[in-house]
Amino acid sequence: MTHGLRMDTRTSYVERRGTWRDSAARYALLPLRVFLGVTFIYAGLDKLTDSAFMRATGSGSLGETMRAVRDSSAVPALVDLALKNPVGFGYAIALGELAVGIGVLLGLLGRLAALGGALISLSLWLTVSWSSTPYYYGNDLAYLMAWLPLVLAGTPMFSVDALLRERRR
Repeated sequence: MTHGLRMDTRTSYVERRGTWRDSAARYALLPLRVFLGVTFIYAGLDKLTDSAFMRATGSGSLGETMRAVRDSSAVPALVDLALKNPVGFGYAIALGELAVGIGVLLGLLGRLAALGGALISLSLWLTVSWSSTPYYYGNDLAYLMAWLPLVLAGTPMFSVDALLRERRR
């Protein structure tokens, strides 16, 4: 026996199970997935339960926020679109955040959910936090970058996607 490995078997424990680095690589995206999923579920629920946010006018409303950022956003046309129906846009964002959060947390259509999260973050970066100076004060760009590994890798571990893939085999 060398370093806790049995040498009398055809394959060593390390060869069968992989190294701790292999395990770390397999599970590396789980903390990010849990963080983004919980955060987007919370953000969606927070918007849906905030009576001030889901209004076209008034302090703390989405309408007032959109009017405040319109001239400093990278894409004023997107803000104008939201201003046509701020309450409807607010519900769309909140429900989108809920769908993305649940999808990523459960690993159901993980890449699609992550793409949705990236698109929400991109739209918020180009509108609400575009004028943040320096740029790293605006968190939407960081969220956009955090979604990209999940867009690329999906949700291969502890997910509905993985269960469905195994059932097909």
